Amino acid sequence: MALRVTFVAAARGSAPLAERFEDDRPLDQAGWDEVQRAAGALLPPAAAELRYCSPTPRSRATGDALGYAPLAQLALRDCDMGRWRGLTLGEAMAREPEAVDAWLADPRATPHGGESLPAFISRVGGWLDTRSVEDGCRIVAVAEPSVIRAALVHVLRAPPSTYWNLDVRSLSTTTVAGRGGRWNLRFEGSAVQASRA
Repeated sequence: MALRVTFVAAARGSAPLAERFEDDRPLDQAGWDEVQRAAGALLPPAAAELRYCSPTPRSRATGDALGYAPLAQLALRDCDMGRWRGLTLGEAMAREPEAVDAWLADPRATPHGGESLPAFISRVGGWLDTRSVEDGCRIVAVAEPSVIRAALVHVLRAPPSTYWNLDVRSLSTTTVAGRGGRWNLRFEGSAVQASRA
């Protein structure tokens, strides 16, 4: 039997350009309002046997607001950005333009002194690969968009540079199905049948 893991991207705690590396800020009022508007369209709590989240305040708050009561998973934390933690990309670029350019050009680069992109992808993929069908066939995990992007690169067995080409929006859902290293990206929704004239 295949395991289904649905990732729910945490609600945003600030405007996209104000997003900070390893942002520990809680949801602001706009984030709470966003969760309330989207709640009816997201996976209901009873649809998953296990419910997890990234350890960030906004992931926990998003999960709680959706009724998941998720268990925080350290492996689902954001990429360790070393001395850039708490900065926006623009702020890091203003302080260390060459270092930011190197980081964006080479996934293995760690000019910030933190975790490399392949290490981050491997950590998140390792968490995904160790989920067991015996624990439950349906899992929901509320995570930062960056964590979901890392999981998708792992699932697709894509090069780490693919990470930069994935756009995960707040409160979007992404489902993967499979188990231990054999995953498929699953697109869910209603099937539309076209009639022939």
